[in-house]
Amino acid sequence: MILRLSAFSMILATISATAIAAAQERTQPAAGALLRGLDKFNGSVVDIELSVGQTIKFDRLNVTLTECLYPVGNPVGDAYAGLQITEEGNSGEAFSGWMIASSPALSAMEHSRYDIWVLRCIIS
Repeated sequence: MILRLSAFSMILATISATAIAAAQERTQPAAGALLRGLDKFNGSVVDIELSVGQTIKFDRLNVTLTECLYPVGNPVGDAYAGLQITEEGNSGEAFSGWMIASSPALSAMEHSRYDIWVLRCIIS
């Protein structure tokens, strides 16, 4: 139990440190984002280009980009994408929150069949 609690504490500290660093970094909004989707059953990979506010369909998922932020002065340095993801036939959201391109595992969508992660912001 102590080992589990210690590992959980370390993960929580890492997430908190990353969130604080992102919050302190000056960012600016982008016009859209480039995401990558993976269907784990058949191994297909698709790049998904979304504008802010746009919803697209990726197989059974509906993916909405609410915002994409990137570091001021370094547009390829990182990307922070706000996403809402729902699955047809299931109530609730499969994912709602921020994904960080440089640390995809910190805030990942937990799904048995699909993976989606952010690659970069699209700057107009």
